[in-house]
Amino acid sequence: QRASAGLIITEATTISPQANGWNQSPGIYTDEMVEGWKLVTDAVHAKGGRIFLQLWHLGRASHSDFHDGEMPVAPSAIAISGDQIHTPDGTKKDYEVPRALETDEIPKIVEDYRNAAERALAAGFDGVEIHSANGYLLDQFLESKTNHRSDVYGGCIESRYLSLIHISEPTRP
Repeated sequence: QRASAGLIITEATTISPQANGWNQSPGIYTDEMVEGWKLVTDAVHAKGGRIFLQLWHLGRASHSDFHDGEMPVAPSAIAISGDQIHTPDGTKKDYEVPRALETDEIPKIVEDYRNAAERALAAGFDGVEIHSANGYLLDQFLESKTNHRSDVYGGCIESRYLSLIHISEPTRP
């Protein structure tokens, strides 16, 4: 008898087209993507394993080439310096100054995470993990070097953490 496969956590998976910024990274924001992921989750479950989907938004770690010329978004308009990004056409380019998100845009991104989590469950995942490290969007909100906001999503470290906890709490009708 074969032992259980244990728990698998996928590589980062984008929550929306706006979240893209890595060549050929998987997504979970269309019905077709959900159907494709079902093949993976079914195979893992058939071997006795469990699988979680890691949800991801690159924020400023993206490039306008991934967004039909629209600038990537971030908490503040601060570019990544000293590095380059591989763009969809295979070339390396400097990171651009991202567009700072307007305060009223942030709930839409929270909704994208919620929708992605629901799609993950519909695809058969046993749970989700939110990627909040390594300089990607959620981490950008937490770091003082990338978050110069003066609204509820900025300020001192305590305020930045509390604002992310607040916006991530589920709402009930």
